[in-house]
Amino acid sequence: MNTIWSTYIQNIGTLYDSRSLRFCDLFRDEYKKIFALEDKHKILEIGCGPGALAESLARWYPSSQIFGLDRDSNFIQFAANQAPHIQFSEGDATSLPYESESFDVTISNTVAEHIEPSAFYGEQYRVLRKNGVCLVLSARKGIQLAAPCIAEESDFERDIWQRTAPRLSENIKKHAVCAYPQNESELPLHMEQYGFRNVKTEYITVNLTPDNPIYSPEMAYAMINANRQGDIDSAQSLKHIAADLVTPDEVEELIRRIHVKYDKRLALYDAGIRQWDTNLSVTMIVRGTK
Repeated sequence: MNTIWSTYIQNIGTLYDSRSLRFCDLFRDEYKKIFALEDKHKILEIGCGPGALAESLARWYPSSQIFGLDRDSNFIQFAANQAPHIQFSEGDATSLPYESESFDVTISNTVAEHIEPSAFYGEQYRVLRKNGVCLVLSARKGIQLAAPCIAEESDFERDIWQRTAPRLSENIKKHAVCAYPQNESELPLHMEQYGFRNVKTEYITVNLTPDNPIYSPEMAYAMINANRQGDIDSAQSLKHIAADLVTPDEVEELIRRIHVKYDKRLALYDAGIRQWDTNLSVTMIVRGTK
């Protein structure tokens, strides 16, 4: 049983909520135009995490079979419970547990930077059928601006994050997070290098701004609470990563303060007092054909 990622890197709530927003149906047409998968019927998501993108793919391509694979047991259990109509499996992206030439599409989101490129692309090339499509989604630098009531830190909060910062940095290195970073030219070059043809690049921006009137109150709440969940998960992770540096009571007090901040942010939204806090994500999409 492998639970390293969900315990020490990104919790289920953080990944599921943020990806549910970035891949919600409001942005479906943009993604589908770039994916161009209308004649593809067997799709594998590699590094599916808790399953949010796989769920979107199942909605967007109802006549296709969707498969999801991740090495983290907690992610797979959560994903299978959320979406039993999708075939989720636990496994390694560098040794895919599937027969050669068994998929029409492989897709991954923020996975390429964690895996050595020859293994990452080699296994996808192996399991794809002739003319199969490889889609690599990679997060690029966006804009993240918190509302003042969220950004403001007390001495208590500042002390905890300063105290644990070196340990958090060590944790990232220990688990080889982003061990293979690739810039905007390296991603398509690597895809070509490992055998794919007709390689193309596109970019999608997703503007998650709660006060933007194009969004419903339900969507605005989802944006705010996704950020809340991310901050809570970061606090909870201290129990595993820095248990010798913070006490359980300190973590609980930190979480209480996070809730107070986000409750205030929701109250401001309800009162029509705009903050214009935003999370603008930029996703690079590299598409190649076997």
